[in-house]
Amino acid sequence: MTQKIFQITNMDCASCAMNIELFLKRMDGVKKANVNFAAAKASVEYDENKVSEKEIITAIQKLGYGASVVEGGEGHGEDHDHERMMREVELKKLKRKFITGAILSVLVFWGSFPEWFPWTPETLTNWFVLFLLATPVQFWVGWQFYRGFFLALRNRIANMDTLIAVGTSAAYFYSVVATFFPGIFQGAGLEVNIYFDTAAIIITLILLGRLLEAKAKAGTSEAIKKLMGLRAKTARILRQGKEMDIPVEEVVVGDIVIVRPGEKIPVDGDILEGRTSIDESMVTGESMPVTKEAGDQVIGATINKAGAFKFKATKIGKETVLAQIIAMVLRAQGSKAPIQRLADKVTAIFVPAVLGVAVLTFLIWWIFGPAPAFTFALLNFVAVLIIACPCALGLATPTAIMVGTGKGAENGVLIKDAESLEIAHKVNAIILDKTGTLTAGKPAVTDIAPLGIVDGKEI
Repeated sequence: MTQKIFQITNMDCASCAMNIELFLKRMDGVKKANVNFAAAKASVEYDENKVSEKEIITAIQKLGYGASVVEGGEGHGEDHDHERMMREVELKKLKRKFITGAILSVLVFWGSFPEWFPWTPETLTNWFVLFLLATPVQFWVGWQFYRGFFLALRNRIANMDTLIAVGTSAAYFYSVVATFFPGIFQGAGLEVNIYFDTAAIIITLILLGRLLEAKAKAGTSEAIKKLMGLRAKTARILRQGKEMDIPVEEVVVGDIVIVRPGEKIPVDGDILEGRTSIDESMVTGESMPVTKEAGDQVIGATINKAGAFKFKATKIGKETVLAQIIAMVLRAQGSKAPIQRLADKVTAIFVPAVLGVAVLTFLIWWIFGPAPAFTFALLNFVAVLIIACPCALGLATPTAIMVGTGKGAENGVLIKDAESLEIAHKVNAIILDKTGTLTAGKPAVTDIAPLGIVDGKEI
């Protein structure tokens, strides 16, 4: 069995993550699949003899989402920089759309209620003008909701985008018909109204929520960035009797590496000659340097304090201790706590249930509601759909896990997975064995004891 982390793009809500997860679990050869919406990652455990990495990526892409493998250790820096760059691009795009949507929505709202604002320009109260202002909000600012809706429709599923697209489209197209063909309503004896303001403001406010979510997700990548910053950038090796400096990515197993005092150890290995003391607090938390000599193991990214030595590289790239720590933090951020299983079950039936309630609400108001019954029915139909859109239920738990494991890693506390984090509140005692060390992370002078009297002076 192989376990890999996949970066997922174009997910718009927790229902998207749930649908991808269910699809992956149905694939032959996949044993486990966890998709974390907040981290935008999927952790998949699969049998390489039955399904390949490429087939998993292709399957996710067929659903309408992007996917790529996230590697821990060497080379991950580039992946991480690319991921951060993509997040920044997404943030800029969301900001631009939100600002545009906010300006146009305020104008539409202003023009829709001239009785509230007596100073409203007459041009702004014209329904055709309001149509021109609301249309860019509906189809440019809100395009990502339509995109998600069409993807869900293609895959015969429903998600939060379904609610947003259906709800705002109902208000928008009703208003379009009322603007261009008012005779349809007048002929039926119905009052003619428009609701461009409802559709525009709803899209803008939900986009604000997406913008805040994107900012929260972008900020939690600092832990991985700091861990990767611990790595040495170059290594001094001995090849064909000559010393040379090369990028750490070019070190191979078996290379003889030379480390001088004050330098970072580039990769894991075994000391061949020399004696030194090494600061291993990055891994062990022990602030006092550890004495090392021939035959002892050294860990990449730790710091050589005193004495030059040579060692043989035994682990490179994603096999190093630091790379495994980075991979563990990534897995922890993408894992699911037991409580999230309940949230996932609710999310899976949430959207269909809301759609059903909305349709039932529309029919009841249309049949039994006061005049104009159709108008009241439409407004309440839209209200039921829209009030369910943000779906904090599916976002809160994975965001808390991602932030919690990230903050822990920043402070040197490595959390194995989400389940460990969830049960941590039950801990009431911590037991350390005889080699356990609790330190502040750096040595400090606590007492000064005189050695005696020399030449009449106390030293």
